[in-house]
Amino acid sequence: MTLWPRMRNIRRSISQFWGTPSMIDIRFTSEKVPLCCQFPDLAIVSSGVYAFRVFGGQRLRPGIIFYINKGPSPMETIDAVVVGAGVVGLACASRLARPDNNVVVLERHSRHGLETSSRNSEVIHAGLYYPADSLKARLCVEGRRRLYELSQRHGVFCRKTGKLMVACAPDETPKLEALLRQGRVNGVEGLEMVDRAGIAGLADGVRAVAGLWSPETGIVDTEELMRHFLLKAQDAGAIFLWNSELSAVERKDGVYLLRVKGMADPIPARRVVNAAGLHSDVVAGLAGIDAAAAGYRLHWFKGEYFSLRQSLPIKPLVYPVPATHSLGIHLAVDRQGRHRFGPNAFPVTSLDYDVDLGHRQAFHEAASRYLPGLKIEDLSAGTAGIRPKLSADGAFRDFVIAEESARGLPGWVNLIGIDSPGLTSSPAIAELAANLLEWDA
Repeated sequence: MTLWPRMRNIRRSISQFWGTPSMIDIRFTSEKVPLCCQFPDLAIVSSGVYAFRVFGGQRLRPGIIFYINKGPSPMETIDAVVVGAGVVGLACASRLARPDNNVVVLERHSRHGLETSSRNSEVIHAGLYYPADSLKARLCVEGRRRLYELSQRHGVFCRKTGKLMVACAPDETPKLEALLRQGRVNGVEGLEMVDRAGIAGLADGVRAVAGLWSPETGIVDTEELMRHFLLKAQDAGAIFLWNSELSAVERKDGVYLLRVKGMADPIPARRVVNAAGLHSDVVAGLAGIDAAAAGYRLHWFKGEYFSLRQSLPIKPLVYPVPATHSLGIHLAVDRQGRHRFGPNAFPVTSLDYDVDLGHRQAFHEAASRYLPGLKIEDLSAGTAGIRPKLSADGAFRDFVIAEESARGLPGWVNLIGIDSPGLTSSPAIAELAANLLEWDA
């Protein structure tokens, strides 16, 4: 059953169809009729769209927006379901959603981006760290260009701060030279080696024997980016189901039946994009893939940040030579000009975002190598994040971005091990996922 009220009869029609809701706030637009309300026992699955009583027992919160419009009948097969509403899942939903299809996003939390996507350095990487034939190299360079274009067209905050990578000892200089060569092979523009005088001109107060300057590196407001993807997807008809954790997957008659905790009936879908971040290996397992045998098993690495009590007169990002598990404890800056150091990297088995004050000494020692004037009392506990890595020791592994027809799962795309540079690569990952799904064919 669908609802297709005329504007002047919306309020009466809603009451007749659902009964009196606890809150109704109707706003008019040129094409669709947004309704903000709370209905017990209501969930929505649609193409932009329609709402109906189904999946009983899920309570939606006040303020959730859904569009009342003509749509297909309840339980019509969904064209694509995206599992996960982090920045990569949101980018995929934004890319896939359009008025002539049905796209649904399942998110286990109450809102978007509550895990890895909101707990990182917010850096737009240039693409110089990764092997030339890797997905990370290609998608980082492409994603960076797309993010800067998106900023110009849609006003999402991005800023080219530039990044200065520093050699604090002579034996580290060859590592910078190797990064220079790798970056040029990867197509990164503007890279150049700088001497002590060049370092002083770029970042006064930084001490190093040599530096590598990357002018294309920048920062992005991750929340603003995620909101852009979210609203773009919703405007094109995507439906977001919050507090909806995938619990089982079955394939029957060419359709995926996706069972969600708390919902009575499965969601039927022709295609699925697994963008579940820290839990993407588990979601792959629900589809019948042996994560360990496939090389999909994830290992969680925690990274902490310490904030500076006062900002420095340094505008670019400052990085040491890369460490094994991460890019090293670097100096990052946000859009307000506030500085912080991080992240470190160590394995964890649970989602714990507390910052261990006992690590402050190690942060001070690492940062003092290139900022000798730094005092330990200038550092205060900041935030922490957890990254999904495909190697147990944190060493380099490429993204897994795979359409799984070979495993008997046609139309199922896995996005697994999306650690750095996942944020930078997000729009390019979404484009690749759409291509693997033959979405525009």
